[in-house]
Amino acid sequence: MTPTYAYAASDAQSKLSPFEFQCRELRANDVQMEVLFCGVCHTDLHVARNDWKRTVYPVVPGHEVVGRVTAVGSDVTKYQIGDLVGVGCLVDSCRTCPSCEEGLEQYCENGYVATYNGKDRQSGAITYGGYSTQLVVDEAFTLSVPKNLDPAGVAPLLCAGITTYSPLHQWAVGPGKKVGIVGLGGLGHMAVKLARAMGAYVVLFTTSPSKVEDAKRLGAHEVVISKNPGEMEAHTNSFDFILNLVAAPHDLNPFLQLLRRDGTMTLVGLPEHNHPSPQVFNLILKRRRLAGSFIGGIAETQEMLDFCGEHGITADIELIPMEQINDAYERMLKSDVKYRFVIDIDSLRK
Repeated sequence: MTPTYAYAASDAQSKLSPFEFQCRELRANDVQMEVLFCGVCHTDLHVARNDWKRTVYPVVPGHEVVGRVTAVGSDVTKYQIGDLVGVGCLVDSCRTCPSCEEGLEQYCENGYVATYNGKDRQSGAITYGGYSTQLVVDEAFTLSVPKNLDPAGVAPLLCAGITTYSPLHQWAVGPGKKVGIVGLGGLGHMAVKLARAMGAYVVLFTTSPSKVEDAKRLGAHEVVISKNPGEMEAHTNSFDFILNLVAAPHDLNPFLQLLRRDGTMTLVGLPEHNHPSPQVFNLILKRRRLAGSFIGGIAETQEMLDFCGEHGITADIELIPMEQINDAYERMLKSDVKYRFVIDIDSLRK
């Protein structure tokens, strides 16, 4: 194998810096890919800085990966050299538990293997992610990228796209449904695009009046300033589904009150501290549901990519060279990006 060049964090305090490693030798079902683009997810920052106290250093982040196949193992049937492929948050799972057998590998009862900072099920080696020039991944966890889409704009679909598509799909968002999206960032802008493409009536909730016009550009039919009690009250008991993407702890009750009878609010943001407990009356008296959702399985992620190909959907991105990643992390903390950073990995090769 040729050397793989990457950027890695060596400890929780250090900035990401150049790093070199060897990808594993191809196994029978492996796909080797030249990485072209890698999205920058907030999870990358959390793991690099050990915010969740689980990081194994050195860590090479990156789980929104688009690349081109350069070699395949002897038993690979899905891909051939030259194919444009993607890798998301998972690179393996036990494949035998009930969740895996249902195509829900993200809920693997024996623990899925994360694209980075995971442990390879065969060798025990720690996995390295897409801030690197190449990856080797089992074909079962490799995805086909629609040829009509900009590959740089596809990269964030592998996390931000599936994280929002999965709950929208699970709760049957479509024509005739009124859907609320809470928060307009990397996840929120994808949720607006996807819900609109599914045929729903889409309302974006934000605390920032400056985001109103952009939300409408992305596809929202209405925008509600959630700090305005009058605007919120006007939508009481009217939503079929609300997708709440805000990771900061906040009061869920004002949004629960907007759900109609049998409506559902699903949380996907991971707060540092728990949200205040919602009032039980807001759930019981309208048979409302408060739910959660976590990324998506491989089959559903492929379904999402195909849907985006059919509707011409990609992320709004800012393309950066690898050497700007540390500045990008600081800007991401300030929400200073519309709406997702994507690394041009060719800058790393140079």
